[in-house]
Amino acid sequence: MKNLLRKPADIEAARASAQRVCRVHEALVDFLRPGVTLSQVDAFVAETLHSLQSTSAFLRYRAAGYPPFPSHSCLSLNDCVVHGTHTMSDEPLVEGDLLSVDIGVMHQGWIGDAAWTYALGSVSDDDLRLLEVGRASLKAGLDAMRPGRPLLDWARAVQQCVETEAGMSLVRGLGGHGYGRKLHGPPFISNVVPTAPGEWPDAFETWHPGMLIAVEPMLNLGGHAVRGKPGGWPILTQDGTRSAHYEADVLILEDRIDVLTADMFDLPNVVG
Repeated sequence: MKNLLRKPADIEAARASAQRVCRVHEALVDFLRPGVTLSQVDAFVAETLHSLQSTSAFLRYRAAGYPPFPSHSCLSLNDCVVHGTHTMSDEPLVEGDLLSVDIGVMHQGWIGDAAWTYALGSVSDDDLRLLEVGRASLKAGLDAMRPGRPLLDWARAVQQCVETEAGMSLVRGLGGHGYGRKLHGPPFISNVVPTAPGEWPDAFETWHPGMLIAVEPMLNLGGHAVRGKPGGWPILTQDGTRSAHYEADVLILEDRIDVLTADMFDLPNVVG
């Protein structure tokens, strides 16, 4: 297996990048509130990254068939699942909005990449439950990750939490990934158990010591179907229901996992 982290210096560099993601999210907790715009949020992220001697790993990122990503952070509002941009809306955020913020850091050649979802000002019972289930699913998936066990264990735990127990939906076709000096790499980490041959070729690959992985449940209050905007980045729920996104950076060690963004579990559900 390629790209396994073995050198202590590389491990510490990856940890430093992940910690910068945590610091940006912690700063956002005090900044996010009704009345600010997505452009103001993105500018705040850029300023905070600069203060941490870092840059955005997302800005001008290219993927086949898409224009360069225009924002420093992914800002996914309400029914936007992932890949929201600061250009999606000029309207100020309002009481009750849900905002998923995905931060990608580049620091001294290494990536950090983690997301959290926040309710602004107040939250309905359904929305609060969505956030609580999202956090719980991330924790359940992390608890299921063990060196030498298959990647499938992650999906089983997350799907049990979100769909079997909570009756919500996980987005299909999107999931976690390897990372390191590049933002995305193998393996792909599905959040749902495959139901057909070839649906998730990496499912029975095992967690190897040295793997650097970003795992990320994306869950909807309604159905799992999503839609994209033609020629653009944002992915939205098909039925217009609200979505949440949680992501953690993980280093697989010889006998356990090291959650490099564990500090984010101290972040609140409600801000502003």
